[in-house]
Amino acid sequence: MTTPSFRLDGKVALVTGGSRGLGRAIALGFAESGADVVVSSRRADACEEVAAEIRWRGRRALAVGAHVGDWADCERLIARTVEEMGRLDVLVNNAGIAPVPPSLPEISEELFEKTIAVNLKGPMRLTGLASAHLPPGGVIINVSSKASLRPSPHTVVYAAAKAGLNALTMAASQELGPRGIRVNAIVCGPFHTDSFDRSVPTAELAQALSARITLGRIGSADEIVGTALYLASDASAFMTGALLCLDGGGA
Repeated sequence: MTTPSFRLDGKVALVTGGSRGLGRAIALGFAESGADVVVSSRRADACEEVAAEIRWRGRRALAVGAHVGDWADCERLIARTVEEMGRLDVLVNNAGIAPVPPSLPEISEELFEKTIAVNLKGPMRLTGLASAHLPPGGVIINVSSKASLRPSPHTVVYAAAKAGLNALTMAASQELGPRGIRVNAIVCGPFHTDSFDRSVPTAELAQALSARITLGRIGSADEIVGTALYLASDASAFMTGALLCLDGGGA
């Protein structure tokens, strides 16, 4: 019996929303495990800062400024990845936004379209484009949210988009599975990120949220890395179409 490996040596991973938060943690974790990494977000300068950290770890890195909600930017992102890195083995659809609408009647068309574009349209387009380049053993990881399973009024648009991402995960896994490409999702609970800290600005609110979680605390960004490595590596070679909850046992 061979012990499963979490190593990613020789692989190229593309991480969207990779300049901060969960994406940054995943990008750096993949580099530590031997992968070369493409870091993408809307801010090219922020991506370059993370790419520099990856190079410091001895891995190749490419920073690409791109807006995943833009169809043409998705095409450019995949093309640059393949042209400059030579291959693509792992796609992590992590980029996301969660604007809060005041109420159902007050949801603007702009808020709806922007939220759907970043959280669902982009991942769907990138999945389609990446699938043309991923080899057998290739992996797509979608970063979803517990809101997709337990929505609330203030997450209604975001939750709908992430529920669509869950559906994309399962549908794409069926289409790409015969080619040996696996597609899974991490359904995240609350993690300490810049966006979380802005939406939960006080210690009292954070404490109230922590009280609803079995482990009694909010996750730190680097705690997503182990699950992401599991899904990206051969350790999960027989898993596809799965929605893995990573929420501290949240209610």
